[in-house]
Amino acid sequence: MSAVATTQDDDHPPPTPATAVPAEPVAPSGPAFDDLFVQRWAATVRLALLLVDDEPSAEDVAQEAFTGLLRRWDQLGDPSRAQSYLNRAVVNGARSALRRRRTARAWTPPHAVPGPSAEELALLGDERREVLAAVAALPLRQREVVVLRYWSQLDEAATAEAMGITRGTVKSTAHKALAALHRRLGGPSTSAGGLR
Repeated sequence: MSAVATTQDDDHPPPTPATAVPAEPVAPSGPAFDDLFVQRWAATVRLALLLVDDEPSAEDVAQEAFTGLLRRWDQLGDPSRAQSYLNRAVVNGARSALRRRRTARAWTPPHAVPGPSAEELALLGDERREVLAAVAALPLRQREVVVLRYWSQLDEAATAEAMGITRGTVKSTAHKALAALHRRLGGPSTSAGGLR
């Protein structure tokens, strides 16, 4: 309960309505919204604090609730419905904050995919290992293009479709990737009869 007592009107004065709105243009709110904001800011933060048990998150939830109310102020019709809108918005915002918090706590980073075993490495020739290392060193997009075009043997259109990019991007990315591979492997340039 001590967390609730720390959120006093004097401790945390409400931000001005101008700072509580997003950068996007919204309709002017008028004195009714401004009065509601000043009167209900501390109570809204306290309500959110009881739900999320974290003061910075509670202030974020309250600010999002007021921002949503401001966006819908003209559609509200009856200003007496504003408090019920704020309460509902705080409850929904708190649920979202708690859901994000729970998801963040439960998330574990994916394990690194193990590389080839010692037996597999022994079976691979030095040349093949060198090529695989060179391909692995490419930036992600270049590596994807090389694998799809030359290992999976997809044409430019199919590669572009699989990656969600244009054919021109596939061509230029493949050219850059092949040039980087040739530099790393010491082979001929793409214009001198390299892989196509």
